[in-house]
Amino acid sequence: MTPSQIAVVQQTFAKAAGLGGAVAEIFYAELFAIDPSLRPMFKGDMREQGRKLLATLSFVVNGLDKPDQIVPAAQKLAVKHLDYGVTARHYTLVGNALLRTLKKGLGDEFTPEARAAWVAAYQVLADVMRAAAYGAPAAAAAR
Repeated sequence: MTPSQIAVVQQTFAKAAGLGGAVAEIFYAELFAIDPSLRPMFKGDMREQGRKLLATLSFVVNGLDKPDQIVPAAQKLAVKHLDYGVTARHYTLVGNALLRTLKKGLGDEFTPEARAAWVAAYQVLADVMRAAAYGAPAAAAAR
């Protein structure tokens, strides 16, 4: 990612985070619209799940310029997600739900430039997580 892309992701995330819990509600609505079969994977309190999602996104977005901090955490999270039945394919679905959420939450402020920056950021994160959970060949195959 370029410094400009990092700045765009951080700026747009700050705006989206200003919507509070609505961001998580939109995200999960989009995710379940994309693939309703994912709903049973989320057994707990969805408000708490939403808080975890926003905290994780905040950590990652604010650390995009410090990969030595976010990569180990992302790898650990990916391995933990195996216990929930997450497959390599799910990363694509989550990425699509995230982009749809940002478009709905930010409207016209989610410009083509912002979308491209988010795609780049998510691709890096998803590749790291898939490689940690399933090995590098699975990460490459999922692209």
